Amino acid sequence: MAIAAPVVQYRKEMVEAFRQRMNLLGATGTKETVLNGNQATFVVGGSATDTAVTRGTNGYIPYGTTTNSQVTITLAEKHATYEMTKFNIFSSQGDQTRLMQEESLAVINRDVDLVILNALSSATNDTGATQQGSLNLVLYAQAILGNNDVPVDEENNVFGVISPAFRAYLMQTAEFSNGQWVDVRPFNGPARKMFRWNGVNWIVSTRLTGLGTSSEICYMYHRNALGYAANLGEENVEVDYDKKQDLTWSRATLYHGATILQNSGIVKITHDGSAYAAQ
Repeated sequence: MAIAAPVVQYRKEMVEAFRQRMNLLGATGTKETVLNGNQATFVVGGSATDTAVTRGTNGYIPYGTTTNSQVTITLAEKHATYEMTKFNIFSSQGDQTRLMQEESLAVINRDVDLVILNALSSATNDTGATQQGSLNLVLYAQAILGNNDVPVDEENNVFGVISPAFRAYLMQTAEFSNGQWVDVRPFNGPARKMFRWNGVNWIVSTRLTGLGTSSEICYMYHRNALGYAANLGEENVEVDYDKKQDLTWSRATLYHGATILQNSGIVKITHDGSAYAAQ
């Protein structure tokens, strides 16, 4: 029997959509806060090729000069903006003003990761043909860094950015979960987007190029290989009401940029994550 006059109840509290709301990579590089201006210049000092010298035939010890390389980041102006009329907010379900504010911040946070990943994509060291995640693949990337004199023993400064599929493969290796090698039980508690294993700080990102395909581009790098610059105060989130137009708006603004400081400190890993993609 059909209901004569059905009542529809709308939930006031909003259900969050699935999305990345925070930046994951902003703290993985060498960071410079820009107080004023549109550029930040980093200096990379030292040489991996200099060798010790002997006294010359003239009796003098030859002297050289130290090596310095300057790298400049030009900041880009980025905004995440939303607006709704007061009538639309009045007519809509849920707290639309709060949603606009949260969306502005989420978009800017995602842009931090995208800017950093775009910089990392210019790296030239790689592990070769695409393959599935494994202990051997992790050690291969670490060996490349080690061969380049990168201090891989500095576990606070070495990062790996991988896909959910890469994490899935790692979790199936004995060395990832066996109590003989690890202190934290990875299968106890929630799935972790950030974790430390094998001397690397791993970050699981869904912003990687080729996500869910046979050509996911993942990375392993040292903090000193990546430069990131942003304006003072970083994310600036504004929410206000325009009386003249009778609308509410939100805007998040960030001036930032990233670049490679030392190519030798970054390894690009082409990963096959297609087996863990939706069918």
